[in-house]
Amino acid sequence: MNLPNSLALARIAAAPLIFLLLVNRDIFGATHATWLDYFAGLLFVFAAITDFFDGMIARLFNQATKLGSILDPLADKLLMLSAFLGLTILGRANAWAVFIILGREFFITGLRVVIAAEGKTVSASLLGKWKTGAQIGACIALIVNWFAYVGDILLWIAVAMTLWSGIEYVIGYAKQQ
Repeated sequence: MNLPNSLALARIAAAPLIFLLLVNRDIFGATHATWLDYFAGLLFVFAAITDFFDGMIARLFNQATKLGSILDPLADKLLMLSAFLGLTILGRANAWAVFIILGREFFITGLRVVIAAEGKTVSASLLGKWKTGAQIGACIALIVNWFAYVGDILLWIAVAMTLWSGIEYVIGYAKQQ
């Protein structure tokens, strides 16, 4: 177990805690919902930062592993799933936007499995990284519930970037055929 894999595991552990804070507010007693939002937002930011650092550390110190190649995307998907699903349940995120984002994520994950089975690779593009940033920004804005319209705008920007990067990924795969 190396540091990048430990960071991915921390992200996996954070996902259900974020979901718990968003949807099971009654178990926290008299704690005001705003504080639960802030704590969920802080935990989400911490987890999102680990996504940046685990990849950077793995590349910089040559610590990329097969386990990491599985854990990292799994952690990313679980983190986004916990936030988007929790936000949908709270009524803060448009269900169609969340469906489009998560549907694309699952489709591309399946496509990556196919690509790997063929012994090929299609690397993530700069747009894919921007897409992730847009999704993270939308989640943070919606979790902390400041200026709801900003969160909504960021969410639909994330939807557009998610679709665009998904199309770009499919085209990259098709060009290899």
